[in-house]
Amino acid sequence: MPDFDDGLAETELPADAAVQTDVLIVGSGPAGGAAALGLATLGVPNIMITKYRWTANTPRAHITNQRAMEIFRDLGIEGQVLADATPHELVGDTVFCTSLAGEEIGRIRTWGTHPAREADYQLASPCLICDIPQTYLEPILVKNATSRGTQTRFSTEYLSHVQDEDGVTTTVRDRLTGATYTIRSKYLVGADGARSLVAEHIGLPYEGQMDIAGSMNITFKADISAQVTTRPSVLYWVIQPGSNVGGIGAGLVRMIRPWNEWLIVWGYDIAGPAPEVDEKAATEIVRNLLGLPDLDVEITGTSLWGNNEMFATRLHQRRVFAAGDAIHRHPPSNGLGSNTSVQDSYNLAWKLAAVLRGQAGPGLLETYTAERTPVARQIVTRANQSSREFGQFFEVLGLTDAENEEEMRQQIEERKANTPRGRAKREALVQAMELKNYEFNAHGVELGQFYASTAVVADGTARPAPARDPELYYQASTVPGSHLPHAWVGGTAAKVSTLDLAPYGTFTLITGIAGERWEQAAAAVSADLSVPVKTVIIGPGREVTDIYYDWARIREVEEDGVLLIRPDKFIGWRSRSLPANPEQSLRDALTTLLSR
Repeated sequence: MPDFDDGLAETELPADAAVQTDVLIVGSGPAGGAAALGLATLGVPNIMITKYRWTANTPRAHITNQRAMEIFRDLGIEGQVLADATPHELVGDTVFCTSLAGEEIGRIRTWGTHPAREADYQLASPCLICDIPQTYLEPILVKNATSRGTQTRFSTEYLSHVQDEDGVTTTVRDRLTGATYTIRSKYLVGADGARSLVAEHIGLPYEGQMDIAGSMNITFKADISAQVTTRPSVLYWVIQPGSNVGGIGAGLVRMIRPWNEWLIVWGYDIAGPAPEVDEKAATEIVRNLLGLPDLDVEITGTSLWGNNEMFATRLHQRRVFAAGDAIHRHPPSNGLGSNTSVQDSYNLAWKLAAVLRGQAGPGLLETYTAERTPVARQIVTRANQSSREFGQFFEVLGLTDAENEEEMRQQIEERKANTPRGRAKREALVQAMELKNYEFNAHGVELGQFYASTAVVADGTARPAPARDPELYYQASTVPGSHLPHAWVGGTAAKVSTLDLAPYGTFTLITGIAGERWEQAAAAVSADLSVPVKTVIIGPGREVTDIYYDWARIREVEEDGVLLIRPDKFIGWRSRSLPANPEQSLRDALTTLLSR
């Protein structure tokens, strides 16, 4: 949504009218909404402001991966998200064609829907990928955060802030009245997007550049179920002779709601003047890409945006933090943007809560930069590489050297020919399509985050070497710094994921029957440090049993060993077996992890 100047004069409220809270969040997108929801769930007073009058008005992000869904599950909103989402089984037949009604060049099963990959996704998580447009996701985050205690203020614009030893004083403007006032908080989180003013004001360092290519969105309504229900997907890539193939590389027809609400993304030369697209021109573009010249189309909006390749190398400055697009800016390839934004906030919120409650020292907050910066770097690199990899697809088709529309058509047609060149093109197309797995089935990128910081206590073992391509395949591990592996456990009444055993509001110890002494150690250390520590003993006759014996195969510790799970489901420490003094071992690990 573009900014605007309402022309209202600014007036000052008295200094003693300052609003007080623990955490002020600027922005109500996926990062801001998740930060508010996480903090509110943990009982931390917070205010979330946005300069807009409501949440996202365009679909923007949509692919919601397993890690984000696990967070929504933990925060109690998974069911609400699934109710508004297009389910996993309808998202995967990504199509490459000359138009939706025209010739197909090929398809690729994506987002883990290939039978050979479905098992990888099912084994890795209790949740599957789904598709929920940002216009539907943001209200869920904001509603639940607000109902749990977040004070949400729309039409409230961040202007500036000043830090001191005890907190942050932020000046904001009410965009309805024009009045300015201050909000006093102990911490400030800037989740205000790719052109974050908060990040600019704290001088975050960045690598990369903004606006490396231009893209145009056209949203529209039209019933094209006849063209898509036999190949359901959220993405249809159109390579059309004579059309612009700049920007993200091809025209994209993206499903918003099946099968009558859609979005088209088309590239333009960002070095030239911005294109002006009226309703007539937008309708023509829609009909051309769909290959349906007489289609009844309702244009619902157009917008321009830039593709970026930039990430922050430090994510906070003293008491002010940045999250989401403010710290990682990239094209939508791989569907990593909103997912990573939600994960940023999930990482940060429990740490803020621990410090505010006196359970952790301020050094814990330094680990936010240490843990999330490598993730920001990885996803910006991967998304831009995926975007560039379309170049091979165009080269294989012969489009990059074609000088006119007719030559482009001839090059595409050549793939059908019973000639040496036709055969070579067909073989090359197989390889080009295989390469796109790194965009559409990059399971390792989606789930394989590994943290190295002072909030992780190493046990002397290295992260295991990948058995398969680490970008395409996720490899579970319990080495400290890894995410807690998923396995189904439970009993006769119900089965739950191991992730469900470790709620967001506490640390969790997971051990076996031979490790019963850990329960006493946890109770003593929890009381001594005033840090909640829950113990789960998995074994026959206990509340939680290893029903499929999967946990025994993946836990990587002895039955009397233990895993210490942080609130964000990452393994903070482990003991491979029961030490002589488990209480002291646990106390040492927790005090180190929490920067006590």
